[in-house]
Amino acid sequence: MKKLTLLLSIIIASIGLNAAGLDPITINSYVPGSFPLVSKGKVASILVSQNEWSGTILAAKNLQIDIEKVSGVAPAFLIEETKGMPIIIGTIGKSKIIDEMISNRRINVSDIAGHWEATLIQVVKNPVKGIDSALVIVGSDKRGTIYGVYELAYQIGVSPWYYWADVPVKKNNSIFVIAGRHVISSPAVKYRGIFLNDEAPALSGWSKKQFGGFNSKFYEKVFELILRLKGNYLWPAMWGNAFNDDDKLNPILADEYGVVIGTSHHEPLTRAHDEWRRYKGGKWNYEQNPQQLRDFWKTGLQRVTDKEQIITIGMRGDGDEPMSAGTATALLEKIVKDQREIIEKVSQKPASETPQLWALYKEVQDYYDKGMRVPDDVTLLLCDDNWGNLRKLPKVGEAPRKGGYGIYYHFDYVGGPRNYKWVNTNPIQKIWEQMRLAYEYDANQIWIVNVGDLKPMEFPIEFF
Repeated sequence: MKKLTLLLSIIIASIGLNAAGLDPITINSYVPGSFPLVSKGKVASILVSQNEWSGTILAAKNLQIDIEKVSGVAPAFLIEETKGMPIIIGTIGKSKIIDEMISNRRINVSDIAGHWEATLIQVVKNPVKGIDSALVIVGSDKRGTIYGVYELAYQIGVSPWYYWADVPVKKNNSIFVIAGRHVISSPAVKYRGIFLNDEAPALSGWSKKQFGGFNSKFYEKVFELILRLKGNYLWPAMWGNAFNDDDKLNPILADEYGVVIGTSHHEPLTRAHDEWRRYKGGKWNYEQNPQQLRDFWKTGLQRVTDKEQIITIGMRGDGDEPMSAGTATALLEKIVKDQREIIEKVSQKPASETPQLWALYKEVQDYYDKGMRVPDDVTLLLCDDNWGNLRKLPKVGEAPRKGGYGIYYHFDYVGGPRNYKWVNTNPIQKIWEQMRLAYEYDANQIWIVNVGDLKPMEFPIEFF
């Protein structure tokens, strides 16, 4: 048993290091040029600009807590107070201090500027007037900065799973960051996330006991976990739950934190399926009840049109079932056309400017195989067979799509011929082989994985 525990610890530690995104940049003793993060009972302060993204400031405040957990000393949190030897945190084009440093050529951001979610971490001498030396964490965008903050937190000893898996914080009273340019490049997959599904009774019961339900207090913990793991995407819990309806703060905080929200393969235009029951929808049938469905989708989309979303289009039957006995291609094509008109009316811009996906899940793949197509800007979300085997990949030599391809994968499944909940039955080696195949075939726009109750899936989630 001891040997097994040791082996698991080694595997988890090695995967955690790879997931971090950088080789180690922290050491326990001073070397020339290094920055004293924690030394001789003192810690570096944290400095941000007043105009920085609120989500970045939230991450910076979490770093303040993390440093105190590690060192026993709480850093000062400064807003535009240029003094001492601080950790300067900011986003290109959003932070007054960072932009001043770029303008004065104190930092070179040419290898991250304009890139998606990229980060530079660097020790800088005399970055601005009044500061002799600083550790600078700069992002190409909001999440680029946030990932840099959580990268540092991880490297000083705070696991992304400190809350969800009670991973102990590593205590340390001497931490230095080595000199040099430490760059976290744009991720290989643009949108990377988890789907909380089949969540009753375990997660739903626990969330009610701890938080009163799937409300903003619960989701703040989920958002933070996703960002600490360098993810950016979430399909929220949907068994009798409705993310945008259960707590009006849910979508607001998701956008503030920097987590992109979507809905599952059978929940079009941001509407949770349970909302149809709540608001006494009629027949879930577009041939017989098109106007009520259009109004339902329109009012749902209006709630979050200013938030960062990926909009699910298409339609399946009521309760995660096929829409019809056959393949009603003409009907589904009309549904997609009407949905995109709703997106244009609500967003006041071309539909192609709003990220969308069409999930080729179960019988929906038959529509695609029989020739149905959606506009080129829509991401085609390819799926596994619920047992971890990819059903379809882009054809070799096929012309690239503007919206690209993605993958919907399963660690948890409820349905025929049998359920598998609470235990991931897909070996890590199989997950690696199947997702590597997806990447090699350029299915790299979205990766989303069904993790069920979240709690039993820490190891495969971090690996994914």
